[in-house]
Amino acid sequence: MINADRLRDLIYAVAQGTCPPEQALAELQLGPLTGFSPVGDFAHLDTQRAARTGFPEAIWGQDKSPAQIAQLMQHLHQQGSLALATRVAADKLAAIRAYLPSVNYSAQARLCWLGHPPQTYPGIVQVVSAGTADLPVAEEAALTAELCGCQVKRLWDVGVAGIHRLLHHRQYLVQADVVVVVAGMEGALASLVGGLVACPVVAVPTSIGYGASFQGLAALLTMLNSCSSGIGVVNIDNGFGAGVLAAQILRTALKLAAQPKTDSNAH
Repeated sequence: MINADRLRDLIYAVAQGTCPPEQALAELQLGPLTGFSPVGDFAHLDTQRAARTGFPEAIWGQDKSPAQIAQLMQHLHQQGSLALATRVAADKLAAIRAYLPSVNYSAQARLCWLGHPPQTYPGIVQVVSAGTADLPVAEEAALTAELCGCQVKRLWDVGVAGIHRLLHHRQYLVQADVVVVVAGMEGALASLVGGLVACPVVAVPTSIGYGASFQGLAALLTMLNSCSSGIGVVNIDNGFGAGVLAAQILRTALKLAAQPKTDSNAH
């Protein structure tokens, strides 16, 4: 972690105009990777992740006890960070709230969180689900993107078996800056959406489907083999990863827009 003396020098340099803010930020982000904080005897939280990547470390809640989840969330929150735990089953909530009474929870997305996004970003993330059964993963993606600081719109149950349902809402797709498509079964919705929009598409295969869908493998392979361009694919049921990726796309767009424009004809 950058030491206090160097941090003070950077602050003075920015205030006096001798160091551009972008240069100071780059030095802070590229400091020694030594920032971690022990929590109990079971975890080491990455305290520099938000500075490096724009989003703090998230907690995988599925295989942790309520006490471990609560301790990790409390530690992150006390540092002024958004504290987010994913895949938290509803039967753990009461035990977590015994430690953290003010914790927020979405039963559909299975997310627990404390705090607010560190920054908000212009642009719209449109999250689309093929079917109602895909909603837990779709809402995980949507809520994660919101907690990253994005404006999110939702469009549910518009799969290819009734394609007129999607086309009826086409205006929402063309207004989006990133589209997250969540689909199980054969996963064809991502290819269809990719052929309709001029923005990045993040495809999320889900494990919904009959036996030959192989717990989402069929949808994953369809999305990977899409004939539409501009589609990126995350892992099966990984709504969290899709939400963060959508936010990273908007974050990068904002960063590029803030950079001073250069004359491409200059020599």
